[in-house]
Amino acid sequence: MKYLLLLLPVFLFAKFASNESCKSCHPIIYEEFQKARHSHASLFKDPIHKAAWLISPDYKKKKYTCAKCHTPTDEKLLASFDYKQTIMPDINSTAQKDGVACAYCHRIKSIENNETQNINIISKKEHVYFGNLKDTIKNPFHKTANNKRFQNGNVCIGCHSHYRNKYGTNICSTNEHNELDSANCVSCHMPKVAGTPSNMKKRKQHAYHGFAGIHNDITMLSRYISVEILRGIDRFFIAINNLSPHALTLHPMRVMQLQVSVIRDKNVTNFKSKNFVRILGVDNNMTTPWKAKEIVKNTSIKGNEKRVSTYMYKLKKGDIVNIRIGYYLLSKKVAKSLGLQNNKKVNRFILLKQKVFIIKPNSFAPLQQ
Repeated sequence: MKYLLLLLPVFLFAKFASNESCKSCHPIIYEEFQKARHSHASLFKDPIHKAAWLISPDYKKKKYTCAKCHTPTDEKLLASFDYKQTIMPDINSTAQKDGVACAYCHRIKSIENNETQNINIISKKEHVYFGNLKDTIKNPFHKTANNKRFQNGNVCIGCHSHYRNKYGTNICSTNEHNELDSANCVSCHMPKVAGTPSNMKKRKQHAYHGFAGIHNDITMLSRYISVEILRGIDRFFIAINNLSPHALTLHPMRVMQLQVSVIRDKNVTNFKSKNFVRILGVDNNMTTPWKAKEIVKNTSIKGNEKRVSTYMYKLKKGDIVNIRIGYYLLSKKVAKSLGLQNNKKVNRFILLKQKVFIIKPNSFAPLQQ
């Protein structure tokens, strides 16, 4: 906490342009951003975030200390790090409506590594934005500067590296062992898509600002997972290949699930679903992130790992094996604890990858997509 307090003035005295002010010159990017989780980061747009805050110790103290990550351009909420003050979220705040604003990300000058969580150091130059375009043009609204963090694509690890609670438990981690230092986050989550980034100069492509992920455009990420099936004598095996540099299950509230069924002569055999989770807790029991003292269970498929599941079922010629891989944003137990068990949008199955295999005679070699 002391590190956050020392760096707080960097945030408090930084003035940020609103997302709306970017719209006229960057209409395509602006529209993409409206669907992104960065745009929906505030508790007024994210029901899970709101539900978790309402049962947190902060809410009981009439505090909101999530602004640093969820609404980092809101000066008043950032002052909540001073625990003598009582400042609550305001639905009328433009900064809170903006979420993780455009101007905030594009003013990240550098990243300070910290044991609890990394810190974004924001440029004090209000009208100078960082990017990775080499042939930028002059315009009357802002200047553009180069920054190595944008050029190597890992500017994201200021917020998305790791976060440890007061007990030192790593709540959600993408980069715990610096595995992403040589990676490029935007190549997967902000791939090049058709359309000009600015109407000031026409270009064929731009970096996608909807931020592909579990909440939005998840199919963009399916290319980083491959599936294969191996037929044994009295069983079969399904391998999930994680081609990304980080685990496929990062947030402790989520559940990744493998669903398998076999169709034979119009009859369907559904196998028990297999879950891949990362559960936090105390004394081997699941608990809320702020109380967690240990990782109770971690069956996440790690970066660059091949995970094999076995099914005791003898496949025959002509069998159709249907494989579905996806996510639930919340486990049933977590959903109930947050009072969201009846929220259909939050509890729906989000399909990431589907593959269908037709078994051939005497084929025991792996069948891969």
